[in-house]
Formats: sequence, structure tokens, C-alpha cells
Amino acid sequence: MFRFRRDSMIAAFVVAAFAAPLVLAADGQVPLPTKAADLTQPAKGVLMQPEYVKAVARAAYIWAWPMVNQQNRFNAITQAPYPGHLNGVLPAAPRGQLAMLSDYIEPSETFVTCPNQDVVYGLGFFSLDQEPVVIQVPEFGDRFWVYALYDQRTDQFAELGKPYGTKPGFYLLVGPNWQGDKPAGITAVIRSSTPLANAIPRVFQNDNAQDRKAIQPVINQIVAYPLSKFDGKMKTIAWAKVPDIKAPGSDDSSGGETKWVIPEKFFDQFPGILDAVPPLPGEEAMYAQFRALMDAASKDPAVKQLLVETAQETEKDVISKFFLWQHNGVPAGNGWNRSANNAQWGVDYFNRTGTAKSNMFDNKPTETQYFYTDNDSSGAALTGSGSYEVTFAAGQEPPVNGFWSLTLYNDKHLFNPNNLKRYSLGTKNTTLKRNADGSLTIYVGKTSPGKDKEANWLPAPAGAFSLYIRAYWGKEPILDGSWKPPVIRKVQ
Repeated sequence: MFRFRRDSMIAAFVVAAFAAPLVLAADGQVPLPTKAADLTQPAKGVLMQPEYVKAVARAAYIWAWPMVNQQNRFNAITQAPYPGHLNGVLPAAPRGQLAMLSDYIEPSETFVTCPNQDVVYGLGFFSLDQEPVVIQVPEFGDRFWVYALYDQRTDQFAELGKPYGTKPGFYLLVGPNWQGDKPAGITAVIRSSTPLANAIPRVFQNDNAQDRKAIQPVINQIVAYPLSKFDGKMKTIAWAKVPDIKAPGSDDSSGGETKWVIPEKFFDQFPGILDAVPPLPGEEAMYAQFRALMDAASKDPAVKQLLVETAQETEKDVISKFFLWQHNGVPAGNGWNRSANNAQWGVDYFNRTGTAKSNMFDNKPTETQYFYTDNDSSGAALTGSGSYEVTFAAGQEPPVNGFWSLTLYNDKHLFNPNNLKRYSLGTKNTTLKRNADGSLTIYVGKTSPGKDKEANWLPAPAGAFSLYIRAYWGKEPILDGSWKPPVIRKVQ
């Protein structure tokens, strides 16, 4: 008798709980749903009109472009049979591991736009749903370093580096669903919001032979490997001696960055993105619209064909425009733009997609701020047919705790090969000459400004180019926007 009454009470409670949202409030109004799951979802089997298909598909393409980009980089790099250097240029490793360069990256690289020659790079991609990964942090001493750890959205998900006072040790990277205790010997556990993740270590190096030699023992202990290989001992790999890996086939870069997003294949990959990357708070309704679109495409070849056409159009009409610096970030003064929300995108889809197209793999704003322009102070396009002076007033070089540099890129946002093998100038260069008043002028152009000024010369290509300032570990004037980048003055 007691059991029957207890079960009846539980049943009544459950019914009341589910019915509660329909009860009128004191003012006679029906309360609004409190969860996305309580809302009516898109109906299945609808016949979508072409213009609606195009509208939703266009939004989907812009939103997911960085994530498809990230997925395809993962697919390519993790084909490496062992940690090494792809075509002798790019660090590459099987999934769950990383590889390091032993010097600045070569100007021939096309894996990513806007690389820099201030740091020694590493690169690795991980499937954290399969197994956690241990990443080693050696003793860097006073040297600047940072490990940028990205999820599939291209958000950084950790604070690992000199700006954070990170201690040497072993750090465990885990996926969103990992459960377990911190293993003995592990310094800290770092969780990614998505199973796919990647690491790009950056370690500052001065541009001289002495520092190239001094950095080797440090970078040789930047190693990553699956948790099953962890034994509590710091592993060492002599990155200057690892074998090269020959890349199969062509990268279809057409002289620019490798084409990581193929519009014709985008919507074949898109459902996998929706499954692998969970919605952020507030994105549930958007996911529902996208899934309804893909359901319609699976049943109607005409809808599927329209998706392909819309992807091609959006790539041309929207994505390609992000390559121009005026469409990236926010105005910074003197004709420059600066990065905004870099690597902490959240729902800032404009800047996330813009950066993925123009200069993917930014650091967080507190780690690095970026300033960029395609134009001089008059608004005219920068071109090798002119010569320019970029003068930092005395005491007005970028205020940083780390380092700064001014880099020149060609019209593909890649390095411009030149006889000096010089692609940037800044903190790493100890031979820069300052003016009598303490100011610093950097000369930019295709033609040498004269032997007495060549230490401060950035060689430019014959055609269009852009300029790009990095400020690593910026001080408050960098962070709050009160520091302004210098005027770019055309002198001939």
C-alpha cells in the first residue's frame, strides 16, 4: 500500500513538473520557454524555396569557414609519418605529436599567411577524443615563449607561456569529454572545448648566430606525445637533425597560401562540423536551421546543387574581401587597422572568419596585438614603385614586455624573397640605427635607400605589398589602444 502511494506521488510530481511551463503567471501571461529544447524546432520535410536556401547557406558558409579550414589543415598535416619538416620547410607530425623548426621559418612556406621571423615555430594537431596528449614545457629562462593552443573554432583555450609565468613541466591536453584524475607527474590538465585541437609553440630568437646556437637545447625539449607514452622524464628531439618529409602532390596554392577551403566540397564537410563542434550558448537555434538545411539537401538534388553554387558565390563575394586589411579588426589610427578579439572569438564571426582568411592563428590580445595596412598615410596602395619611410618617434616604438617587429608581406600575405633574406625588422635586430633625436626610421621600398641606411631597410617587391606590426606581450598603451602605429610616408 505504501509503495503504491509513493509511486503515485512521484508520477504526479513528474506530470506537474512538465506541465509547469503552461501554468499562467500571476499577471495572466504564459511564461516564456527557459531552454532551447523547449522551443518548437524546424519542421522536417519542408520544401525550401531557392532564395531561402541561399540565405541560410550563405550564413552557414561564413560561420563555418574557419572550422572547415582548421579541419582540412588537420587532415593534411597529420598525414606525416613521423615528426619532421614537410619539404624541409614546415613542421609536421602525426596526430597526437608536434614538430619544431630549428630556426626561422623559410620564406617559401605557404601553409599559413602572415608568418613571422621573430620566433622559432612548432606545429602539431591532436584528436583529444582518442587520447589525451602531453606537451612538455622546458626551462626557457628569460627567453620569451608562448604555446598557442587552438580548438576547432580557432579559439585559444589555454594560458601557457611567459606572460603567464608558466612553470616548466608536463601539461596534459584533454578533450571536452575526458574524465579522470590528474596523473602523477603532470603539472596541470588543460581542456579543449572540441576534440580537434592544435598547438603552435612560438619561441623568440634574436637574429644572430649566437642566439641560433643558444636556442637549440631549449627547443629540443618542446615535444608532445600521447599520454600512454608519458614516463615522467623530459624527452628530447634534435629538431635540426630530423628528416624531411616529402609532401605528396601539389598544394594548389597558386603562389599564395594553400587553398584549405574548397567551396565545391564545403557542404559535404559541413555536417561533420555540426557534429564535432558543440554549439556555444545561444547558437542552438542556428544549429537547428543549419541541420534543417542539410536535411533538405539530402533529399533534393536541386537544393544540394544550390548549396554548391552559393558556396562558390560566397567565397568570391564575401570571403575573398576579408583578405584586405581594411576589412579586418578595427581602425587603429594613421591608416592602420588592429586586431580585435583575436583568438578569443566567441560569437564574433566577422573577425574570426576575417582572420582565418587573412592571417590565421593569431595569439590572444594579451599575448599579441597586430596592426596592419595595405596603404600609406594618404590612403594610396603600398607598391614597390614607391619608396616609404616609417618613423617611430623617440620613445614611441611599440611598448611591449616581449618584443615587436615590422614585417613586409607581398600581395599574397607571404614573405617577399630578397637578396638580404630580410622580411622584418624589430627587437631581434641589434644593428638598427636610430636617428640623432632617438627616433627610429625604417625604409621600405624595392630600391636600397643607400648603404648607410641599409641596416634599416625592408626590401619590397615590384608590386603591391602590406605592412604588419606585431607587439608581443603588449603593455597597457598597446592593450587600451592609446598607442598609435606610425605614419607611413611616401618619399618618392
